Amino acid sequence: MSDVRLTRYDRWMYKTMNRREYEGLYATAARRRVLFGAHLALTAAYVAAGLAAVLVPSVTALWVMLVLLVPWCVAMGAINTATRGLLELRRRALDERQRAERSEVLARAHRVTTVLLVATAVAAAVYGHTGGDLAPPSLPALTALLVTHALTPRWTALLRTQNEPTDD
Repeated sequence: MSDVRLTRYDRWMYKTMNRREYEGLYATAARRRVLFGAHLALTAAYVAAGLAAVLVPSVTALWVMLVLLVPWCVAMGAINTATRGLLELRRRALDERQRAERSEVLARAHRVTTVLLVATAVAAAVYGHTGGDLAPPSLPALTALLVTHALTPRWTALLRTQNEPTDD
């Protein structure tokens, strides 16, 4: 990483993504898996509340979304700091190792979402072939896939993150 090419925003983001105040949240592989599970559960609940708000308009669903937003943002921030901003920093702010890791993470995440998209297409084909109406389940399934596609690279990066070396 060369400071010459970095903008003030790049330097601020780099500093933000490399803060260590809350390292206890993601210091070990087990804690990172718990963080992943918590973020996955919060995301699923948020998407379900959003779909409920769209399909059956309700103020309660909107309040649930608002309440879930804060812990979701905290968990997302912990994921970003655990991965040292691997997917949030601009390419020019990453060193060669981080660039290679980013490429690997994106490739793995792409493979995961491709498998999920194929499975959804097969399920829709089977469901449609058996005489089912595809309209009702299509919105939740497509929404879930879109959210999964957007977040899988971050989850993959989190689960691939190594423990920090200990001081000797």
